[in-house]
Amino acid sequence: MQAMAHTSRYKITGMDCASCAAKIETALKRIDGIGEVAVSVTNGTLTVGHGERFSVDKVERQVRGLGYGITEDGAASMHSERISTENAHGDAEWWRNRRTLLTVFCGLALASAFVAGRLFPAMEGPAFLAALAVGLLPVAFRAINAARFGTPFSIEMLMTIAAVGAVVIGAEEEAAAVVFLFLVGEALEGIAAARARRSIRGLASLVPKSAILEVDGSSWSVDAASLKVGNVVIVRPGDRVPADGVVVEGTSEIDEAPVTGESVAKAKTVGDDVFAGTINAIGVLRVRVTAAAEDNTIARVVKLVEEAQESKAPTQRFIDRFSSYYTPAVVLFAALVAVVPPLTAGEPWQEWIYKGLAVLLIGCPCALVISTPAAIAAGLSAGARRGLLIKGGAVLESMGRVTAVAFDKTGTLTEGRPRVTDVFAADGREHRLVSMVAALEQGSSHPLAVALVDHARAVQAPVPPAFAASAFPGEGVGGNVGGNEIFVGAPKAASRRANLSDSIVSQIAELNAQGKTVSVALVDGEVAGYVALRDEPRTDAKEALARLRDEGIRTIMLTGDNRTTAAAVAAGLGIEVRAEMMPEDKQKVIRELQAAGLVVAKVGDGINDAPALAAADIGIAMGGGTDVALETGDAAALHGRVVDVPDMIDLSRTTMFNIRQNITIALGLKAIFLVTTVIGVTGLWPAILADTGATVLVTANAMRLLRWRPR
Repeated sequence: MQAMAHTSRYKITGMDCASCAAKIETALKRIDGIGEVAVSVTNGTLTVGHGERFSVDKVERQVRGLGYGITEDGAASMHSERISTENAHGDAEWWRNRRTLLTVFCGLALASAFVAGRLFPAMEGPAFLAALAVGLLPVAFRAINAARFGTPFSIEMLMTIAAVGAVVIGAEEEAAAVVFLFLVGEALEGIAAARARRSIRGLASLVPKSAILEVDGSSWSVDAASLKVGNVVIVRPGDRVPADGVVVEGTSEIDEAPVTGESVAKAKTVGDDVFAGTINAIGVLRVRVTAAAEDNTIARVVKLVEEAQESKAPTQRFIDRFSSYYTPAVVLFAALVAVVPPLTAGEPWQEWIYKGLAVLLIGCPCALVISTPAAIAAGLSAGARRGLLIKGGAVLESMGRVTAVAFDKTGTLTEGRPRVTDVFAADGREHRLVSMVAALEQGSSHPLAVALVDHARAVQAPVPPAFAASAFPGEGVGGNVGGNEIFVGAPKAASRRANLSDSIVSQIAELNAQGKTVSVALVDGEVAGYVALRDEPRTDAKEALARLRDEGIRTIMLTGDNRTTAAAVAAGLGIEVRAEMMPEDKQKVIRELQAAGLVVAKVGDGINDAPALAAADIGIAMGGGTDVALETGDAAALHGRVVDVPDMIDLSRTTMFNIRQNITIALGLKAIFLVTTVIGVTGLWPAILADTGATVLVTANAMRLLRWRPR
């Protein structure tokens, strides 16, 4: 297809299933000067690629002729938050929606015709014809336009043929009732589609409209969308955080439940990240903005999920292809039912035409077409609202087939930063030892030093000032604390400055075997004790790995860390391990697992694991809403929980089970009513109820996924 120099974007209202999008795409591709056409049912948008010679009016006429509303969006220059907020309200409320109003008018006309027929029997036929016209004329208009624009076998066309045919054989009352039931079904589909459309975009409304900006000691309220990177905002207790940022002053607890679903608030202090839309529970915080409104975590999640929902799943692509053959086949079969028995066996024409019309209604593919995309959209939305970003229907389907998961260690299975695990003081005064060690380490950005200072704060050990502090590269640090000469460093460096007893050496060796790093403290040339540190496993790692094993999924740790540390962490978690691996080695292991017939998911931080993430069947990035977590891989565990991985697999399997239920409902009801119609048990009313009922059941069943919760 020829590349188009320009792109125009529109908001579309009134779409409720994939067949709506297909009709619009088919119609617009017939217009000269238009290249690529992308219609999003989920987002209610239309994107058109075109050249210089392009008629906006023609596009709008085509879309309105098909029965949908259209307005220019101008979204090419808008940020995702604004798009999401507008789209969330792009369709009128259901009681003001024009399809709902048409349904109400048609129902009133049908009720009036029924009353008129009872009061004035001679007026019954004309009254029902008038009621039929109220509902059928708009449907027929859409059917004719769809046929003109390349979709002859639309649901509207099947309905129009069936209704006109019913009138021809004298079944005006049934024809009017059937059209009314069809409109009821359309209205219910629209309500369900709008609910699905709003489900993920509801995240956008979590970000407050205003923020308290602080500049040079003064503060005032500003539009949150106007905040820029580097601005400092004040977040009071009870306020929602207006932007992604980092705490520069204050200590509080942040309720992340609106975004993550976590019930327990998280403690935040200077240096901690906070995310837009979360709620400050206790203290006043000053937060430096790290992402503008269009780039905050929520806006990017909404944008990525909207894009993911337009990526058709394999099942959906198959059903779309199947429907393109299925609908014409149903029309042909209905025609044969109507004419073959009268022509070959002398059966009554009116009876078999009636049955043929009923078969035509039963064959409407709406329920089948919507069965997969409705479930996929609901599944993606349910996951995103709980921090599980899955990029597309194909990924969501594939996730449930995973048979092996390969994890990175640092920052994935572990916290990614060392913590103090053991403290030994020769004189038994551990609090004093921690104070002296932290005094020397304060001010250093080295991860071990930060961990030691954090531990002192956690145990409320005072941190006195250190004097004449100096670093010994590769060995440790020294200085004067409280009048004592202190050295804190590696055991080998300490052994060159003081005599380490056999007992101390033995204890250090045991700690090293557990994957821990030991820093020895000397006071005035004598061993005062030691502190051991290790990058500890995440609190949920053991539970997550156990769940995967229970599902029969193989788990393996791939790490560049040394064998001793890796083996110690793996033993505690009960996971297979490969250590001292370069990025290319990790990729090689992924290939080996795939060659053994396994479907492999790779979980990592998205940077040094990039080759393995790309090689895996599914790459899952771990992160706290970072660019890497959002942009790398096929899925992202936004909140960095290991348990998110089995949750993703559970969501995939739940969604696929829902899809299988939907297909069974759609085809099963049609099969039952097809048989009962041909043998004369059911007629037009049950036929349309079968189609409308199946569509509503399928949509309602898919919407149940919005209530999915991780175990």
